[in-house]
Amino acid sequence: MSTKDRSFTIAGSRTGFLLVHGLGGTPLELRMASKGIASGGFTVHCCQLAGHCGTEEELLATTWQQWYESVEAALLKLEAVCDTIIVGGLSIGAILALRLAALQPQRVHAVACFAPTLWYDGWTIPKNQFLLRWLWFLPAAKRYRFPEREPYGVKDERMRAFVMKSMAGADTGVAGHPSTHALSLYQFWKLVDDIKPKLPGIKRPVFIAHPREDDLASLKNAFYLQEHLGGLVEMLVLDDSYHLVTIDKQWKTVVDRAIKFAQAIEQHRPPNEAAQGKSENKTRAIAAE
Repeated sequence: MSTKDRSFTIAGSRTGFLLVHGLGGTPLELRMASKGIASGGFTVHCCQLAGHCGTEEELLATTWQQWYESVEAALLKLEAVCDTIIVGGLSIGAILALRLAALQPQRVHAVACFAPTLWYDGWTIPKNQFLLRWLWFLPAAKRYRFPEREPYGVKDERMRAFVMKSMAGADTGVAGHPSTHALSLYQFWKLVDDIKPKLPGIKRPVFIAHPREDDLASLKNAFYLQEHLGGLVEMLVLDDSYHLVTIDKQWKTVVDRAIKFAQAIEQHRPPNEAAQGKSENKTRAIAAE
């Protein structure tokens, strides 16, 4: 089966946002926010993670390393048209964005985290879910699926109805998968294990927007990052949103703050660093041809 490529680019200035969707999700969950950010004059590229927007079998055939490779490949593409790059993501997309910043500090100039997820510990998550990791040796654990449940990460009732309708359809490229398989969760755990020791080494500025009432990942996730990241952290706590902050009630607030964050990055980036980045981007583009 050939999976449709749902990635997209909105052309703008030489400052670009590389945005990463969540586990089992789709680039379309970032479409509204991408258009909003682009209205500020920025280039926006939203990538599609390996194994996503297709069948469950295709997703389960991929590893977290392959998801990350999708982000690195997207970075190379964006570097062809941008000198300053802010990498951001929704949910575990934010964790992949942080990993890119950790491994490519000269190529990534800032990070924007939207409801970053290190633990699924929101108020809709069963309290005994943590046991799954410790019972992983059982065959039944590897077959378990966690179905999506109301409110599906969305507080806005009209948007929630749209998400529910899309999830009921056959096209997973629109609203993603209706459940999360335990094997995907296992890859998520491995990604989190990998990023935690790298957090203090991330010196680039980080913007975090997280809901106070996140149904999937509590505010504890944002506070953990704030405490352990090695650079400046700007925090926005949302009081009228659930997990999918890029499409929920306060998505415009998230976009406005992301634009201001990017403008500050532009203003404070040394001219010589920007010139050096432009030269390096050209060299990488030639090498890739």
